[in-house]
Amino acid sequence: MEKEHRKRVGIMGGTFDPIHKAHIALAECAKAQLSLDEVWFMPAGDPYLKHSRKVSPAADRAAMTALAIEGHPGFRLSRLEMERSGETYTSETLTILHARYPDVHFYFIVGSDSLYQLERWHAPETILRLATLVAAEREYADRPRSFGAQVRYLEECYGADVAVLPFEEMDISSTEIRARAARGEDITALVPAAVATYIEAHQLYR
Repeated sequence: MEKEHRKRVGIMGGTFDPIHKAHIALAECAKAQLSLDEVWFMPAGDPYLKHSRKVSPAADRAAMTALAIEGHPGFRLSRLEMERSGETYTSETLTILHARYPDVHFYFIVGSDSLYQLERWHAPETILRLATLVAAEREYADRPRSFGAQVRYLEECYGADVAVLPFEEMDISSTEIRARAARGEDITALVPAAVATYIEAHQLYR
C-alpha cells in the first residue's frame, strides 16, 4: 500500500526525563506540516545510550508524558518500549510496530542532533528502511558536514526518506530542567504546568 493512502503516525521517542515544551512544539509542527493522523509519544524503557546517568522510573516518565500531551488532539502515549525487558532499541521497536500495524506509515521524529548521531544507533539501516526520518533543520558550526549535506548523505548511503521541518528548535534541555529542579528553582517556563506540578509533588530530581 502506498504511504499516501496509509494512516500516517509520528513517533516521538525519548527518555522524557522530563518531557518538556520543546518536545510538544516539535510534535505539533510535525503533525501539522506532514498531515499526520496521530503522534505517539514513546518513553524509553531501558535507554542504552543513557547508562552514564540514573534515569527516573518508567512509571514517572510515563505519567509526566501523559500529563504533557493531555488536551492535544491526536497525541497518544505508547508504553511499547517500557513494556519490553532489557535494553530497548529504536530499530527493534519499529520492527515490532510494522508487524502490528502493517497499514501504517511511520514517521520517526528526532531533534536535529540525532540526524548526525544516527549511525551510532543500533541498526540505523533498519530505522531508515522502516520509517521516514523527520528532523528540524539546524546548522552546526562544528559538524563534519552541513545539515543539507547530512540529509543527502543519509539518502544516498541508506536510501533514507528524510522530511525536513521548518521548525526553530527551542533552547530547552531535560538536563537543564533536572538541574533547576534539584536546586528548587522554577521550571514552569520549560515544561507544561501539569508536569511541573508532578515533579514538585513527587520531589523528582531533588
